[in-house]
Amino acid sequence: MDLSCLHDLKVTIDVNTPLSRHTTFKLGGNCPAIIACRDAKTLQETVLRLKEHSIPFLLMGFGSNILASDKGCSRVIIRYTSPAPLIHREGNIITTDAATPLDSLAAYATDEGLDGLTAMFGIPGTVGGAIAGNAGAYGEQIADHLQSVTVLRKDSSTATLDAGSIPFSYRDSPLKHNGEIILRASFALTPLARNVLHAKRDKVLQERKFKLDFWQHYPCAGSFFRNVSPSSNAGQRRAAGWFLEQAGAKGLCLNGARTYEAHANIITHTDDATAQDVYELSLKMAELVKAKFDIDLVREVRLLGEFKNAPNSDPAGYW
Repeated sequence: MDLSCLHDLKVTIDVNTPLSRHTTFKLGGNCPAIIACRDAKTLQETVLRLKEHSIPFLLMGFGSNILASDKGCSRVIIRYTSPAPLIHREGNIITTDAATPLDSLAAYATDEGLDGLTAMFGIPGTVGGAIAGNAGAYGEQIADHLQSVTVLRKDSSTATLDAGSIPFSYRDSPLKHNGEIILRASFALTPLARNVLHAKRDKVLQERKFKLDFWQHYPCAGSFFRNVSPSSNAGQRRAAGWFLEQAGAKGLCLNGARTYEAHANIITHTDDATAQDVYELSLKMAELVKAKFDIDLVREVRLLGEFKNAPNSDPAGYW
């Protein structure tokens, strides 16, 4: 694939690269190229060039919520991440590029004495991915303090949307599905003493210690299924892990894929596992919960590429 149209841009291009190098599951076949963009301006120009040359692409961040197919994918991947936070403050408003790590945004706000994002500590991924999927924890979600989002639309125009105009829902939003790319976002926060914020941060990190340690040592994508909606047979929103454990999914294995012994909603694997093994295991997990509770679990992890028995595979990105 000829990507010479990008030669003068500040991007890094890794040709014919395995997706396993770019996802936290560490699984997946090759894609034509990974194009690394680190700021909104470069991302926007990259998208425009690819469109001008009719080169199809997908966008992803750190790959922390993706299961990539063993067959890889046929499109190039734009990886929109920044190793350094791209953030600035005006009064109680923080604005950041969508490429910024979510954990870095939470740390910046805390150090600046601004409350509203401490629940985001320890959640992997970028700010853009977190907004699209309305990430959250402990009864809070990122949309709670979101003021506005600047997006790149399919017609190549940009628009700044008021957060109140976006119908966010539990772990979802139209931005996850409508093909608009999040470039940057602003958050309206509340001043609070730094020592109080640091105490809140420490409590969150202590409560998340198990998952944080797990992410560092095992290939996984965190919780595989969303927590169960209160409108279902659950009666109220409850952790999917509880239903999976009660249904007998803890420690379930399929070839090299397995659910983690200490958390039934986390799938990890050995070196000989395939992405298809992980997906097939997730189907078995969902079947157990359906049989015991008549509840249909909803995947939180997105599928990239082709999987057997997955007619509704969705691209982990846009366009």
